[in-house]
Amino acid sequence: MNGSASEGAEAGDASPRDALVIGAGIAGLVAARELVLQGYTVRVLEADSVAGGQIRAQEIAGLRLDVGADSFATRDDVMRDYLGRLGLGERIVRRREATTWLHSAEDRCVRLPEMSLLGIPSAPLSADVVSITGTRHAWRGMLDAVMPGPWGARSATLGGLVRRRMGDGVLEKLVAPVVDDRHRRHPDELPVSAVPGLVHHLLRENSLSRAVTRLRLDAPAHGETASLAGGMTVLVDALLTELDRFGVSVLYGTRVAEVHEKGVVVATADPDRDGEHIAGRVIVAAPGLVGAGTRAAVHVVTLVLDGSGIEGAPRGSRVVVARGSSVRARALDHVSATWEWVREVAHDREVLRLTYESDVTAEQARADASRVMGTEVSSRSVLGSAVTTWHRADAVDATASIPMVGEQIAGPDLAAIIAHAQRTVRALS
Repeated sequence: MNGSASEGAEAGDASPRDALVIGAGIAGLVAARELVLQGYTVRVLEADSVAGGQIRAQEIAGLRLDVGADSFATRDDVMRDYLGRLGLGERIVRRREATTWLHSAEDRCVRLPEMSLLGIPSAPLSADVVSITGTRHAWRGMLDAVMPGPWGARSATLGGLVRRRMGDGVLEKLVAPVVDDRHRRHPDELPVSAVPGLVHHLLRENSLSRAVTRLRLDAPAHGETASLAGGMTVLVDALLTELDRFGVSVLYGTRVAEVHEKGVVVATADPDRDGEHIAGRVIVAAPGLVGAGTRAAVHVVTLVLDGSGIEGAPRGSRVVVARGSSVRARALDHVSATWEWVREVAHDREVLRLTYESDVTAEQARADASRVMGTEVSSRSVLGSAVTTWHRADAVDATASIPMVGEQIAGPDLAAIIAHAQRTVRALS
């Protein structure tokens, strides 16, 4: 049963099987469901007025669209299995179009090489690589093929490895924008271990480009990006329905002021309840509440257009924007060219989604969309827009006394978040 902070929040001693989950994002909802299945009596405390955390939808020009996380990786079958248990298996949808483009620092928009990994090309002299790096840097990249396999294999970072094998041009013009988009950092700051198997295949194949080819060919088909028909909030709704069926209270508008191993102190607008202690075994699923703050904000602008001026998918499904270009956006997603369910509900309208690192207006996003798409997106064509700001969680080390779940521990991958929340609950004594 979902309620307000005044429902079910009596102070007092708790039994060993009473549990409190702080935060009603995906990690908190998964943890709460797992706790119930382990025989706990559970209450979820959520400071916001809605559940879901960074999974949220909004109605824009009559379309209900994801304005937060809108996809997930299906690798290791974690998501597929979990969604199946929630009855959402038939809702899983794959991308309609999977091509990615790069808007370069020189304001040229070119298609990224199809056979690449984090921008590392499998064929440095291919036309699509040359169009990005230039002939001189492409030829430098080809030296990788004649270098001994161990050359650069001990590099601590991905940037160090690519620079040793393929040179600065391939690194900065091609790999850096893709890594920045995926990991929000430069390759020189990304441990080479973030690409499992890359060094192993480098030593085996005696070439970084051939290692990329091997990893791409060996990648399982289920390691693709997917979403849910109707949007990712379908998952939130399914988890809330499960918790309601088990009698779990979700107490909205309940901000936690203090966290202890066996209870919390809450802050509410009700002076009679402000500072109240709620007892129970605590699991923290609220980023920044324990041990860390949050990363820089991520600003997402969603535009619904009447379709005029955009025919088909002129820039595929996604455009990564290199730093130094005239475009402020870090990436543009052509949502209606990516997901079939969006195409069906949008009819002849187009949906674009632009991501920024600083405050932005819908008008700025429209101007950036025109530059990135290579065609004028007029103000008249914008039927509706929404600007949403999210705060990503800093990584923290889990403590033994207060279990923590969510992005702050497991990282941003949804499958990893769900798997970690399940493991954390099952490890409770």
